[in-house]
Amino acid sequence: MANIIEIISYILLFFILYFQVFFLLSFFNDKKRKNWYKTPENKDYFPTTSIIVPCFNEEASLPLLLARTEPVVKNVFGGNEELIAVDDGSTDSTCRAVSGLDVTVLHNEENEGKAGSLMRGFEHALARGAVGVITLDADGQHVPEEIPFFVKQSLDDPNAFLVGARRRDQRRVSFWRYGANRIVDFWIGWAAGQPIEDSQSGFRLYPAGLLREMTLKHDRSRSFVFESEIVIEAARRGWACQNISISVRLRAGPRPSHFRPVLDIARITRMVAWKLLSRGMYPTGLYRVLRGRNFLETSGHGDELRMVARKSDK
Repeated sequence: MANIIEIISYILLFFILYFQVFFLLSFFNDKKRKNWYKTPENKDYFPTTSIIVPCFNEEASLPLLLARTEPVVKNVFGGNEELIAVDDGSTDSTCRAVSGLDVTVLHNEENEGKAGSLMRGFEHALARGAVGVITLDADGQHVPEEIPFFVKQSLDDPNAFLVGARRRDQRRVSFWRYGANRIVDFWIGWAAGQPIEDSQSGFRLYPAGLLREMTLKHDRSRSFVFESEIVIEAARRGWACQNISISVRLRAGPRPSHFRPVLDIARITRMVAWKLLSRGMYPTGLYRVLRGRNFLETSGHGDELRMVARKSDK
């Protein structure tokens, strides 16, 4: 009997030490994150920025999206920007549809998937000296007039990785898709060690420093895994990942979403499972996600940002 009690005591001691180590490491990582950036003295100047739109067979939606985006970015960046469309081997007239616009078009000879198209756009932007990259989906769901929300927050926190979070009432249009996305958000937040409101949103602002650090796989099978994995890796490397509330519109044209709920979620789940297993299931990350959700919400007039705390849906 004494031996059994001794064994149980050792097991309990092991778990206590295990959790203490993880919480201590988490504490020191949080302190390191606070000193990662310095706000520029002149907030009226925003250096060279690239706006990347990966596209595949988007002749119905891409021209209108780019036509709306062009005046917005010229007004915000004052000429210090490059609007880039990455055509992922489209078989329709996507490329011809954007002729006449001030847009740099990069062509993939074959369909490489969203990850490959994003990576090609990133490499092009970094080679041109961009200090930040904004991404938009080509299907017309994102509102380019909301780009200033990202810019304003980036000026206050240049090293922040900003992810647009679609309002939940708008995301609930498709019950099954919304449910699947919420499950993915939870697991990605757990692996990242912080709440992620909308891990599948393609409306983002990437600091150039983050992109230079990333060496993730981006083959065709990683199309939707890539954007989830970069959120996890950014958080692990100490980059502040913040969610900004955005609007979403109905997809333009008849084309269905390229996201395949079963296959793509299975691939994302496999990636997240490996991340968690490699960190002993990362209990600190689980605690942070369950603790609550903090993200940046834009005001109704779009002239300010405010920090709000939101708990899980009641």
